[in-house]
Amino acid sequence: MVNSIHNLHIGQCAEFKKTLTDNDVADFALASGDTNPVHLDESAGRDSIFGQRVVHGILVSGLISAVIANKLPGNGSIYLGQDLKFIKPTFIGDTITATAEVIAINCEKNRVRLKTTCTNQHGDKVIVGEAVVLPPLEKALAEEVN
Repeated sequence: MVNSIHNLHIGQCAEFKKTLTDNDVADFALASGDTNPVHLDESAGRDSIFGQRVVHGILVSGLISAVIANKLPGNGSIYLGQDLKFIKPTFIGDTITATAEVIAINCEKNRVRLKTTCTNQHGDKVIVGEAVVLPPLEKALAEEVN
């Protein structure tokens, strides 16, 4: 799905859902260099304020990128900025739904502001924030059709 700014409207929503695994955490630690034991070591997780290992918050917030890239606005979008607030931890095995909702549209600057939320399988918000996105231009969409 791809939406130019003229195909978007306030209140439009999209989501992406993923269950986060031990492999996801290990792969993210390797890719990012964040090897904090609270993410990787059972005893460190148990001894932490969380009582168990937790998923990297930035890994969880990365699911928002999947919504933006693949659904809203979609392929060709450029992620310009993101404000995040981490509300609750995400644990290995949690299923997270990342949601983006259009809250402002600036046609003149071709910018869209999105309310972003990551929610676990219990309906608890784990991350909230706002993103600014540059949707694909009409020209790029026309070339895609041809």
